Amino acid sequence: MLELARSGAAEGLWLRAERQTAGRGRQGRDWESPAGNLYASTLVRVRDGEPPAATLALVAAVALDETVRLFAPELPLSLKWPNDLMVNGAKLSGILLERAGDGVVVGFGVNLAHHPEGMLRATTSIAAHAPAPDAQVFAEALAEVFARWLSRWREGIAPVRERWLARAHPRGTALTARLSDGNSVDGLFEGLDSQGALILRLAGGETRAIHAGDVFLL
Repeated sequence: MLELARSGAAEGLWLRAERQTAGRGRQGRDWESPAGNLYASTLVRVRDGEPPAATLALVAAVALDETVRLFAPELPLSLKWPNDLMVNGAKLSGILLERAGDGVVVGFGVNLAHHPEGMLRATTSIAAHAPAPDAQVFAEALAEVFARWLSRWREGIAPVRERWLARAHPRGTALTARLSDGNSVDGLFEGLDSQGALILRLAGGETRAIHAGDVFLL
């Protein structure tokens, strides 16, 4: 999809794999990719005057949350910054954004039928709680929901931010953010700033905005 983005492919294109032999998550981590789960990417062309491209992570998160609820409405879902979908603290999915010129490739990995075991963090799948949807049917629904949220985002980030906060774990949830410089910041979830950065309330009462990093539930 990155190659297609560089060669001028139009926004709205989707690619889906039945399985992957070199699935990749954030920071180059391996992503287990057996058949039955969703592995799909789409292309967004960013334009002048739109919200920051990084906030497409929030668009992807709220779109995925809405789509999973269509197929498994009883799942106790919550969002963890910036775009992890969780079930009772276990990770259900991963979203990866990569830039190619004015193109942003938004990749989705969703554990529909399977989830990896023995990970450092807890993982789960829809199939562990409810009947697993067909990957192609799920992808078609996700494409429709994502297009709708993308249109809203283009008018301003506020409705996306509002929905994200409504679907997030409760305010006051203890989190740790591992930053790119190797340091970690512990704090309580305070919300998002106007541009979608994570706000943590630190032990001393002050707040800190986190713009990039890996976030874990404590």
